[in-house]
Amino acid sequence: MIKPIVFLSSLLAFSSHGFTIQSPLSSPAMSAKSSRTCLDVQSTNDQTESRRGFFVASSAATLGLVNLVLGAPQEALASGGATAGKYTTIPIAKRRYYGRVQQAVHEFLAMGPAIVKGDMNDPQIQLFFDVNGVVVVPAKRKDINGQCTKKNGECKGQEIRDSRWNDMKASMYLLGNAFRINQTKAPDNLPTVKAAKAFFKEIDELEKAVKAKKPKTMDKVAIGHYAKGLEILDVYLDLVELPPTDSGHYDQEFDTLVGESARIT
Repeated sequence: MIKPIVFLSSLLAFSSHGFTIQSPLSSPAMSAKSSRTCLDVQSTNDQTESRRGFFVASSAATLGLVNLVLGAPQEALASGGATAGKYTTIPIAKRRYYGRVQQAVHEFLAMGPAIVKGDMNDPQIQLFFDVNGVVVVPAKRKDINGQCTKKNGECKGQEIRDSRWNDMKASMYLLGNAFRINQTKAPDNLPTVKAAKAFFKEIDELEKAVKAKKPKTMDKVAIGHYAKGLEILDVYLDLVELPPTDSGHYDQEFDTLVGESARIT
């Protein structure tokens, strides 16, 4: 089967260059017919070459586009991650968590004088760690078009309460996790999250002293945890672009609802 194919290929090649093969027994009519056949073959070859050229050009363009996309994966990843972190994730996180973090810092600093006294029974200290001390999510009415459709007539909804300390941990972690340059780095490897967790470790120990069955009236160990936590808190605040604790910024109270801008309020 190989020799006939080679022969036919050679025949087509000669025909495409204007050569014809005549039989010794051919007549003028046969010669004319053969000439028409050669012209048809040549026309077919021209169409084939045209289609082949279009296919090759299209394939080259497609491969070029694929190489362009796949040739620089690092640049694409870096650009997407950095853009997402700088222009989308961080501003949204600031609007969501800045108010909660700042209010938590305000209350954390406010109980400082009581901590220095060492009395873990102080109401202000107890309130900071009370799981029912703060309304985290206000109750929302569930009426429709101003009318209550509940059978029991209760459409006020139910609020969610927690301690200021638990809300501080949640908001600090979520805010710190947003400060990243790409989307591949694990949260625990971020400097902001590391600082937050170091702070949590110290104040969790303070919470244990406060929630003990018989809190001490002079707990020097608890005072030490508060002091260490205060130092770490300043590191965290700097990383998330908030003022330090001694700036006077936290003397005021803050709105904990989602803000309209990413600016410090």
